[in-house]
Amino acid sequence: MRVLVLGAGVIGVTTAWYLSRAGHEVEVLDRQKGSALEASYANAGEISPGYASPWAAPGIPLKALSWLFSRHAPLILHPAVDPDTVVWMARALANCNPSSYEINKARMVRIAEYSRDLLKALRAETAITYDERMLGTLQIFRTQVQLDEASRDCRVLERHGVRHDILDQAGCIAVEPGLAPVQHKIIGGLRLPGDETGDCLKFTRSLAAMAADAGVVFRHGVTVKALQVDATRVTGVLTSEGMIMADAFVLALGSSSPLVAREIGIYLPIAPVKGYSITLPVLNEDVAPRSTIMDETYKVAVTRLGDRIRAAGTAELAGYDMTLSPRRVRTIRHVVRDLFPDAGMVDYADAWCGLRPMTPDGTPVLGGCRYGNMWINTGHGTLGWTMACGSARITADLISGRSPDIDMDGLSIARYGEPDRPV
Repeated sequence: MRVLVLGAGVIGVTTAWYLSRAGHEVEVLDRQKGSALEASYANAGEISPGYASPWAAPGIPLKALSWLFSRHAPLILHPAVDPDTVVWMARALANCNPSSYEINKARMVRIAEYSRDLLKALRAETAITYDERMLGTLQIFRTQVQLDEASRDCRVLERHGVRHDILDQAGCIAVEPGLAPVQHKIIGGLRLPGDETGDCLKFTRSLAAMAADAGVVFRHGVTVKALQVDATRVTGVLTSEGMIMADAFVLALGSSSPLVAREIGIYLPIAPVKGYSITLPVLNEDVAPRSTIMDETYKVAVTRLGDRIRAAGTAELAGYDMTLSPRRVRTIRHVVRDLFPDAGMVDYADAWCGLRPMTPDGTPVLGGCRYGNMWINTGHGTLGWTMACGSARITADLISGRSPDIDMDGLSIARYGEPDRPV
């Protein structure tokens, strides 16, 4: 079958890889000059099934109000929001309750654990390298309230058999010795030893090269203008280089996915949520992070990538504006300076921002839609790197007529009232 994948970020490239391995003829389109040049370019670098959690959580509405007056707020809402963003926010608020949180987190962990296992298998099969480390994630808590609230996440982790440990201050320092000089700022942490880290850009470009060697065609610098449809099928894609035909189509355009989908009558409740990161070289190994530290107070992840430190975080609802805000960058710099003050020269770090495709419940949208030959693989929010292999394999299995290896309940567009198959 000839399959056209729209998008060459980590989601699109992994989808192309698994489709090719399943025996399909695959072509990938992307508007950028190369793979992984948007949200996959400089993300947090963490592969964190254990930390997979929706932003819509109990207590977030009150926290959001307090963040309005915070100098280093993890969530920023611009006053001039469009109607789609207002609807998205209302849906997100509706998920800020204990019951919805546990359902959504369980769905996310299900995909993320499966994806991490597939990544291990892919690594063994291909010997792909990407500054990978298998040293886990440490979520640090600065207050007793944060530590107490971690029990909610632990219940979900226990139900899914995810290894985890609640650590005291000394336990955190044993795992991440670089935190020793600032241990007085930490009261405890949640350790997730099964999590991994790695450079998403390096991974995606290496896998794209392997996929190309296997016969996948990549067409960069090609903009998707519109999908052409009849009553039940997509008939082609109108691009900047003309009409392109295929037997099946995969929508993996990240935050641009809802813009393309709405033109053919599909509503994808995905908001472009801007995140920021900085990258700096390690200058002092003894006081640098070994793996990923997630600062629960600022919602910023600090990750070790080879001889570099990558710190990423904040969630800014500003539509499709790609302005690099100095104020948001200062928040990221503040966290690195606060936790690892002597690890590197924070003031000279490279800054970046990208748009994460976020659903209101945190779970991505996977599976079919009202058009029988189009498949959706988008809406991963901050966890595209974590969920990439699993989401891609699910998509390839569905297109190939096979049942996915994990339960698909609650993962398709049907949870938003849209049909996930032709009516």
